[in-house]
Amino acid sequence: MTNPLLRLGTRGSPLALVQARLVRSALCAAHGWQEEAVEIVPIRTTGDRVQDRALAEIGGKALWTKELDRALLDGEIDCAVHSMKDVETIRPEAIRIVAMLARADVRDRLIGADSIDALRRGAVVGTSSPRRSAQLKRLRPDLETVLFRGNVDTRLAKVAAGDVDATLLAAAGLDRLGRGDIGVAIPDDVMLPAPAQGAVGIEARAGDARALAWITAIDHPATHRCVLIERALLAALQADCHSPVAALATLDGAQVTIRAELLAEDGSAHVVGEACGGAGDGGFAAALAQDLLGRAPPSVRQLFAA
Repeated sequence: MTNPLLRLGTRGSPLALVQARLVRSALCAAHGWQEEAVEIVPIRTTGDRVQDRALAEIGGKALWTKELDRALLDGEIDCAVHSMKDVETIRPEAIRIVAMLARADVRDRLIGADSIDALRRGAVVGTSSPRRSAQLKRLRPDLETVLFRGNVDTRLAKVAAGDVDATLLAAAGLDRLGRGDIGVAIPDDVMLPAPAQGAVGIEARAGDARALAWITAIDHPATHRCVLIERALLAALQADCHSPVAALATLDGAQVTIRAELLAEDGSAHVVGEACGGAGDGGFAAALAQDLLGRAPPSVRQLFAA
């Protein structure tokens, strides 16, 4: 076997491996390579090892990326695949987000009931997401949320076992795992998704011209532009893993529209807003962030550092 042209780092979860294979297939199709040209290198992350605590308590989104960053900067891999919603807003200067695949379904799916309204009074919903927890409690203050971590199959098994009444999972992940028949999609006007939800990104070393050129060939520009706008909003908010924030940018011609929502942890207060601007201009996302914070009550504003 010849040496691979690219070593593609990824987390080792079933979903992460599926996403890595999607990237490998895109690279092979773009460059006429055989599958062996791209080696998939699974790397176990702290986020995968520690499953009994919320991410915000043990280091935030860096738990999904720091081991991949180290492997990338040490030259053990040439590029890394990430679910973009798990990537910290501020990245090392030596690492560049090079490309994103076409975005999948951005919605959440409810597992365990036909709708949020159909959940029994006082139902227990498992989630590790402050956004989902706050949005559920805003819609249904009687609901209880409990910490719920693990891969998709682990979470589905907990629902089936009756550990909780329901859970919410990203539709994109379920679809990529061939489980799109599970649960009910929640419209994004009911629950706005997490920033960058449904997007798969590929990073490489900023100085690796060969890898950058190869990876750029598989970029989906519309997804890339919209996700960067959503990440610009997060940066302006100085949001972290404690901050319940939802955002979705959509592209229409040369114009991007972004909708966003900030919430109190218990869902008792929230603020929503919308802004439009050019696809290459992140300034309007920052302006929206300031508008939201300016209108937010203290119970919401205190969750953001901006």
